[in-house]
Order: sequence, then C-alpha cells, then structure tokens
Amino acid sequence: SNLRSLQLGRNLVNTQNQSSVVDFILLGFSNFPELQGQLFGIFLVIYLVTLVGNSLHVPMYLFLLNLSVVDLSFSAVITPEMLVVLSTEKTSISFVRCFAQMYFILFFGGTECFLLGAMAYDRFAAICHPLSYPMLMNQRVFMKLVICSWALGFMLGTVQTSWVFSFPFCGPNEINHISCETPAVLELACADTFLFEVYAFTGTVLIIMVPFLLILLSYLRILLAILKMPPTTGRQKAFSTCGSHLTSVTLFYGTASMTYLQPKSGYSPDTKKLLSLAYSLLTPLLNPLIYSLRNSELKRALMKLWRRKADLHTF
Repeated sequence: SNLRSLQLGRNLVNTQNQSSVVDFILLGFSNFPELQGQLFGIFLVIYLVTLVGNSLHVPMYLFLLNLSVVDLSFSAVITPEMLVVLSTEKTSISFVRCFAQMYFILFFGGTECFLLGAMAYDRFAAICHPLSYPMLMNQRVFMKLVICSWALGFMLGTVQTSWVFSFPFCGPNEINHISCETPAVLELACADTFLFEVYAFTGTVLIIMVPFLLILLSYLRILLAILKMPPTTGRQKAFSTCGSHLTSVTLFYGTASMTYLQPKSGYSPDTKKLLSLAYSLLTPLLNPLIYSLRNSELKRALMKLWRRKADLHTF
C-alpha cells in the first residue's frame, strides 16, 4: 500500500508539473529594445490605416466584402496584443487567451485561403466565359462558395487548436514570436508532437497548396483567353482586373507557405516574425489599396497629384 501511495504521489506531482504553465510570455521583438518605440509607432499606423481602409473601402463585388471582413478580423486578432507587448512591460498572455488567439488566426487565415481561391474562379468565369457568367456565378453559387470558405476556416481552427490544447505544457513558457501561432506554441509542448506535425503539414498542404494550384490553373486559362483577344479589345482591362488579385495571392500564400510548410529549424526566429508580419499585417493593409487602384478615377487623381508635384519641383 505504501508503494501504491508513493506511485500515486509521483503521478500527482507529474500531473501538477505538466499543467503548471498558466500563462505564456510573448517575446515579440524584445531582442531589439532600442527599437520598441519606433516599432510601436509603425505597427500602430499600419493597424489604423488597415482599419480605415477596410472599413471605408466600398467593395466592387461581394467577394471583396467578405475579404475585407476577414482582413479586419485577422489584423484585430494579432496587432492589438503586439502593440501592448511593445508599449508596456506586460508581455504575458494567459493560457486561454493564447489559445483563443491561435484559434482565430487559423480560422481567419484558412477562410482567406479559400476565399482567394473562390475569387480566382470568379475571375476565370468572367473572362473565359463572359456569356455564361451570370449562370456560372449566380447568387446561389456565390453563397455556396462563401459559406464553404467560412465553414472550412472554422473547421481548421477548431480541429487544430483543440489538438494543440490537449498537449501538456510543463516547461519553459516563453514564445519567441509575435503571436500565439501554432508552430511557435508547439515548440513548448511537453509531449511527442510528431503525429500532430504530420497532420498539420498534410492539412496545410491541402489548405494552402490546393487553392493556390487552382488559382494558378485559373489564371493560366485566363492568360490564354486574353492572348487570343484582338489587341484592340480589352486586353489591358482584363490584365488589370486580374493583376490586383494575383498581387494579393502572391503576398499571402507566399509568406504563409514559408511559415507553415517548413521544418522547425528552417528559419531563424526573427525571419519567422517577419514572415508572420507580411501576411498578418501587410496583406490586410494592402488589399484595399490593391483593389482600389483598379478604380480609374483614383488612378487619374494620383496622376494629377504626381504632375502637380513634378511642376512644383520644376519651378
């Protein structure tokens, strides 16, 4: 009985040790203490411009409305917490808040992956099959694509966050990253995470690469269709219509795939932070600007402003 009591006591101690982590410490850019103020100012301006740009931006079609909602939400999940870390000594984040942040990063990030794929299909239908476009992209098809994008993002966030949450965290609690993204948190787990890593890698390939390949195939067909057009009929308009989407796609998928489809030792922590900033801050900031630049009135206004500055410099 004494031996059994000793074993129970050891198990209790082990359990307590495994569940001892009640909060995490986000290191952020703490290795650059002299730049904390400047970084705070830069990220605050980016966040405010993102909020204004996505709120006041009038979407040209309904897909952009959903993309603006996702970008606003994505930025709101990461940036305020990062600003708190940069501006105060409070770098800790509770266990629950950390996993809530992880969930919403996966939710909104996955939704954006699928939305960008749906938008590529929309452009493909509009340019390659203009006469059939009202049938191919009617309200019913649009609603199915949008609902599926949000539902798949929800499933991704729920499954992956629940699995990571089930791991014990008993050792160091310093997250060397700007947010509670899955790869950074997973490094602190006190358990064998190999099976999860295989699942996460496979899932990420499907979530990032499948939409990306569909986008590439769509734009290959679009390019062939544009090249068949006579030079005087709408080539430039067709190219400009797709150029904004391709810019957004390259920035988002490129940096996200470099973060989630690389081994743990692939990049330095600072490089991972910069990649994370690219798709979590720059993409929401640039998307309204990228799509707005397709507006001919805005282009004319920018040209007039540039000419005025050029005339002032001349005189």
